[in-house]
Amino acid sequence: MDIQFTVAIPTYNGAKTLQFVLEKLRSQTQIDFLSWEVIVVDNNSTDETAKIVEAFQQNWLPQTPLRYCNESTQGSAYARQRAIKEANGQFVGFLDDDNLPDSSWVAAAYQFGLAHPKAGAFGGQIRGKYEVEPPPEFERAKLFLVIREFSRQPKLYEPEHLRLPPGAGLVVRKQAWIESLPDRFTRAHRGGHDYEISLHLHKHGWEIWHNPEMKIEHLIPAWRMEKSYLTKIARIYGLCTCEIRMIITKPWQRPIVLIRNFLGSLKRLIWHLVKYRDRAFSNLGLACETAFFWGGLISPFYYLEKQANRWFNHWFHQLIRH
Repeated sequence: MDIQFTVAIPTYNGAKTLQFVLEKLRSQTQIDFLSWEVIVVDNNSTDETAKIVEAFQQNWLPQTPLRYCNESTQGSAYARQRAIKEANGQFVGFLDDDNLPDSSWVAAAYQFGLAHPKAGAFGGQIRGKYEVEPPPEFERAKLFLVIREFSRQPKLYEPEHLRLPPGAGLVVRKQAWIESLPDRFTRAHRGGHDYEISLHLHKHGWEIWHNPEMKIEHLIPAWRMEKSYLTKIARIYGLCTCEIRMIITKPWQRPIVLIRNFLGSLKRLIWHLVKYRDRAFSNLGLACETAFFWGGLISPFYYLEKQANRWFNHWFHQLIRH
C-alpha cells in the first residue's frame, strides 16, 4: 500500500511533550480514505525519547506505521532533511515535539495539497497553549514564538516580502523539496531555516500557501515567556534577515540589498527608540521589537562574515588538495 502522507517529528530532548503530540496523532479523524505514516527523527536526544516512541509503537494504529530514526548531525535543518529522505508520502507535514495538531490536521493538510497542485509548501493556524498566564504586553512578543493566525481564508504568502509560514506545522510537497533544495543549502542561522525552506521552493516556481483548516497548538512553557528569552529570539530573527533574503536575490543585486537592509533597519530602529524611548526596553513587546531591529541592523555584517568564512574554508581545502 502506497503511503500518501508522512508526519515527521524532529526532536531533541523533547520526551516530555512528544508523548502529547503522538497522542494527538493517534486520535486523528477523517482519515479512513488516507494511507499515512509517522516518523520521529531523534536528533541526538539524551532523554527518554526512544523509549517513548517504543512504548507508543506497542499500541499504535494498525494501518499507520510509526517509525523511529536517529540523525546524528545536530540541527533542525539536518533533522528535517533526514525526514524527507525517510518519508514515503507525497506530502511531508513537519510537527515540532511541542506542536499539538487538531484532530483533523492530517486530513486537512492532505486534502489541501491535492486541491492546490502548485503548492510547494503550506502552513496553518498556530495558537498558544500556555503553561502559565502570559505576561502583560505579550501581544507583540508572541509573534517571535511563531503564534499566529494569518488569515481565515486560504491565502498565498508573499515570499518577496519575507511573509512566509513558520516551520511549526509546515507541510511540504516531497517532489518540490527534492527539486528545489540542494543537499547542502544555506542552513541559515537559528530562526531562519524555516523561511529558507519556503524561499527555495518559491525560487523554483512553487507557491507558498496558508491553509486555515490546519490548526495546531504550540505548547509554551513559562520560561519561554521570560523577557530575556524572547528578546534573544527576536534578535536572532533579525540577525538572519539578510542571509535568507539572499536566497531569492540575484548576485548583482546583493550589494544593493545589503545597503538597503542596513539603512532600512537603521531608520526603523531610530524611529522606534525616538517614539517609545524608555518603553522600547522596559515594555516586553516593544523590547522584542527593539532587539529585532537591532539584529536586522547588523544582519548585513553577519551575512558578509559568513560568506568570508565560507570562501576561506573553500580556498583552504582547495590549497590542501593541491
